[in-house]
Amino acid sequence: MTITSMPQPTLPTQPEDPPAEDVILGVDTHKDVHVAAVITALGVMLAHQEFPATAAGYRQLLHWACSFGALHRAGVECTGSYGAALARYLKRENVQVIEVNQPDRAIRRKRGKTDAVDAEAAARAVLSGRAEVIPKSGEGPAADMRVLRLAKESAVKARTQAKNQLKAVLLGVDPELREALSNLGNTALIATCADLPDGDDAAVFTLRLLARRIQQLTAEVKELARRTTKAVRIWHPQLLDVIGVGPDSAAALLIAAGDNPERLASEASFAALCGVSPVEQSSGKT
Repeated sequence: MTITSMPQPTLPTQPEDPPAEDVILGVDTHKDVHVAAVITALGVMLAHQEFPATAAGYRQLLHWACSFGALHRAGVECTGSYGAALARYLKRENVQVIEVNQPDRAIRRKRGKTDAVDAEAAARAVLSGRAEVIPKSGEGPAADMRVLRLAKESAVKARTQAKNQLKAVLLGVDPELREALSNLGNTALIATCADLPDGDDAAVFTLRLLARRIQQLTAEVKELARRTTKAVRIWHPQLLDVIGVGPDSAAALLIAAGDNPERLASEASFAALCGVSPVEQSSGKT
């Protein structure tokens, strides 16, 4: 006798949750606060809110934006200044950050100028494809060289100003001292002025102060140049093998390309980044 098993009853399946709707984030950045806006993939405005420009504020902003759906893209203004830290945070959280330029004046006249409007415009620029530039990462050797070069340029400028001031003061000092210093080269002049004796003469005191300031700035320039050269040799030493390219020129090229040069698809895109690409021009008289 064959015993057949009874068919097992089919349990009702639980309906799966529908996939979250894609949303796009737009952020109008400022020094102390960021204003964010969220729109759907169809362009429907969902909400906007203000967040502090702090680490906790960035976390709150991302959590708030993700509460409306699946967040994969964000348009952020000023990714090189006020929005730099936020852009880095969003990228670490696997959100594609797209750099958004400020809306032109014609659009602002039509829609008004508020932070919420600008944030919404940033999101819509991403949705329409008008904004498609991947910003610099702001992390890595290029970012380090940028701050080193910034400090060096300011030190060189301040040193040149101090040298001009020293020579201007030298014209009004005692004739005997002026004649003794007038035939010296710059290096010897600065060293001699730095060792002038202390006294009640304001001009002599100023000469000594300016000379020591020049010496301090010269030491800063040398140290900053040494660190910049070291960074170039570690990261991209082959640039220094090109004739006519020194550490400063190599650093300028690497800073322009950034730490994520893959965003530059061709030599033409790099030229466009530097503002030297040809632009078609046509009119009735051109």
